[in-house]
Amino acid sequence: MIGNMKLLKSVGDFFALDIGTNAVRVIQLSKNGPDSWSLQHYGYTPVDYKTTSGDSPEAKRRLGEVIMTAVGQSGIKTKNVVIGLPSQKTFTTVIDVPSMPMAELKSTIKYQVDQYIPMGVDESKVDWALLGQSLHDPKQQEVLLASTSNSYAEERLEFVEGLGLNVIAAEPDPIAMIRSLLPSGVNDARLIIDVGEMSTDLAITYGDSPRLVRTIPTGLNSLVKAAVQNLNVQEDQARQFILKFGLAPDRLEGQVFRATENVLDGFVAELNKSIKFFQTRYPNTTIGGILLSGFAGQVPKFGDYVSSKTSIPATLANPWQKVKASQADLERLGAVTSEFATAIGLAERSNK
Repeated sequence: MIGNMKLLKSVGDFFALDIGTNAVRVIQLSKNGPDSWSLQHYGYTPVDYKTTSGDSPEAKRRLGEVIMTAVGQSGIKTKNVVIGLPSQKTFTTVIDVPSMPMAELKSTIKYQVDQYIPMGVDESKVDWALLGQSLHDPKQQEVLLASTSNSYAEERLEFVEGLGLNVIAAEPDPIAMIRSLLPSGVNDARLIIDVGEMSTDLAITYGDSPRLVRTIPTGLNSLVKAAVQNLNVQEDQARQFILKFGLAPDRLEGQVFRATENVLDGFVAELNKSIKFFQTRYPNTTIGGILLSGFAGQVPKFGDYVSSKTSIPATLANPWQKVKASQADLERLGAVTSEFATAIGLAERSNK
């Protein structure tokens, strides 16, 4: 699986912390064997978008309380934590480098990185993982690069450690989500779409590694706004309509679909752009399916719509597929089980 973006220190137990835009999720798993885990503890606390996106000391204090509430309710005892970095704050790309021994790659990659990342190397934390031989040039190998600004990474680290926790690793959310959403043993390419509140994380994988990772600035909120404007309803009612009737042409006379169609068209144009980019780079590789996560799995008929516009079959992804959890726990999580893709992926990191 995609290399473990380097762990800062090796420890035994740890839990995963996903600070989402609408909720804080924590989860601790124990490993059973290859690609198999058991659920130990989990916590979920809804949070206001203003709190998670705010920079004021008050917003930070409130967010700290929400995190500690989630941890407290979960029964997690360890202080060691792996945190996710939101895709808007990270840059992830795949580059080609000439095939060479690992030791040599380690020394050359530092000099190569500068030309690929948006910020200077001195201002960024950069991590990389070797994906293996390039799919379009046997003399090259592919490397996954992920970077985030030093200032953001340090600020997030200080904030979480200020709560009395010990951060052992940080990883971009889309990398974590691939780990939980991609079924074991997939041989062709897959497009993973995780629709969040404010944006969508998208990854195209081949084998078990990401080959393209992007963020599209369209989320459930974009659909809600369009529905408010075009249907003349309040925001909470628009949200209910979308989550209840979705894109079904025969519910509410298809009004919800028509009200959001412009936003959806723009969204699908971005999907198709990514598919085209991937197919240009890997002409001999077809995308065998689309995996839907987050709100993409909750909005009725969303998958049908995406399939019809991309001509690729879409199915619901299951972040819990490699986790043994009791029926009682899953029932307690109810509607939010599908929101745990990033948290579970972070918790499934191997901790060597």
